[in-house]
Amino acid sequence: MSVGHTGVCDEVRELLERLGDRWSIYVLYELSGGVRRFSQLQRAIPGVSQRMLTLTLRRLAEQGLISRTVYATVPPQVEYEMTDLGRSLGTAVLGLVTWLEQNGEILERVREQFAQAHAS
Repeated sequence: MSVGHTGVCDEVRELLERLGDRWSIYVLYELSGGVRRFSQLQRAIPGVSQRMLTLTLRRLAEQGLISRTVYATVPPQVEYEMTDLGRSLGTAVLGLVTWLEQNGEILERVREQFAQAHAS
């Protein structure tokens, strides 16, 4: 599919609207390590509430990026994993996380310098 510059911008904007919330990247990053249960995800993602994690997982499943498997146990066991589509995006997510790990301190230093230079 070939799209013009405007089409690409629209597609990027839509993707960021879908994945640019506070928790989606965290979830995708955690699932890049393999299958996880809800409780494992909740422990691995600091600050996420049960409700927000549920909504985020539902939204990612609706986008076809993750799958949800329910096992008929008591209580029911639910596992989440990336789909093939999610894994292809996961490569980009891992790249973003790696970049942040390598440049996070620089970003913080630049923000501090900017704030000091522009303080009233």
